[in-house]
Formats: sequence, structure tokens, C-alpha cells
Amino acid sequence: MRSLFAAFLAACCLLAGTALVQAEKRTFIVANSPDAYGVDRCLADGSACGAAAALVYCQSKQFAKAASYRRIERDEITGVVPVSTSCGRSGCGDFVAIECAR
Repeated sequence: MRSLFAAFLAACCLLAGTALVQAEKRTFIVANSPDAYGVDRCLADGSACGAAAALVYCQSKQFAKAASYRRIERDEITGVVPVSTSCGRSGCGDFVAIECAR
């Protein structure tokens, strides 16, 4: 009886862990370079044309889909933002938050 309970408990933990992995989301902060090919404007504006770029970005990080994408202000970012990732030939750009889901 004790081993049956242990097996049941292990199965429940496995199912719970699987559900957490499937529901995993992560937000990536990407420099919105003004030197890019115009995709940066689609992402920052939240326009439909940014959906494909956000999807490809998420897939490159082994996520299945892009849950959302939007322009993010510097003061919303916690942590250090290196100058080299945010400034190009045209000056300092904005940042885009891309939320990816499994």
C-alpha cells in the first residue's frame, strides 16, 4: 500500500511538472535598433507586421510562440543595460519586450 501511494505521488508530481513546463513564459528585452530594416518599428508599435519577427525570435530561443511584444521604457528594465546594445550609428534606440511561451 505504501509503494502504491508513493507511485501515485510521483505520478502527480510528474504531471504537475509537465504542466509547468508547457505553461512556461519568458520575457526577452531586445535592443530596438534604428539601424535595422524597419522590423524594429513593427515590434515597437505592436503592429501586426511585428508578429512574424517576434515569432521567429521566440523560435530561435526554443519557444513555440510569441505571446506578446511591445516597446518598453528604460526605467521598466531591471538590471544593467549595456550601452553597446542600445546605441548604434543613429543614436540610442528603444527596447522591445518580447514575451515567449512554450
